[in-house]
Amino acid sequence: EQGAGGDEDPEIAAMQRRLKEMEDEAEKLKGEHEKVDDAMAAEEAGKNPEEEAAKKQEADARSVYVGQVDYASTPEDLANAFASAGTVNRVTILHDKFDNPKGFAYVEFLEPDAVHNAILLDGTEIRGRKIKVSAKRTNVPGMK
Repeated sequence: EQGAGGDEDPEIAAMQRRLKEMEDEAEKLKGEHEKVDDAMAAEEAGKNPEEEAAKKQEADARSVYVGQVDYASTPEDLANAFASAGTVNRVTILHDKFDNPKGFAYVEFLEPDAVHNAILLDGTEIRGRKIKVSAKRTNVPGMK
């Protein structure tokens, strides 16, 4: 039995100290979490959407759409086929959700004038299929 004089059980005192430590730790973590959120928000604010759109538009100006691509074609096949047009920076063959090729691709060049040369390859054969080549259009959000 405990008297009204405030004789506390050492176990209760230890639990109260531990609870206080946990509350302090939670407060500290909350403060660190807010700092990280602020840093991420500042980083996002640093990304200028117009600047990102300009970069994308510039890359699209150096790219061509390639249709009727054989399903067995590899990015290397397309890079070799378009090497005569200019320096190939990247080849992207699009796939569906089951990882099957969709039959078209995008080829990005280092030089913008390579697009004109690549369009001249329209109708040539790669792996026995006549490809369709056109300048890549910039996707405008909201347009269908």
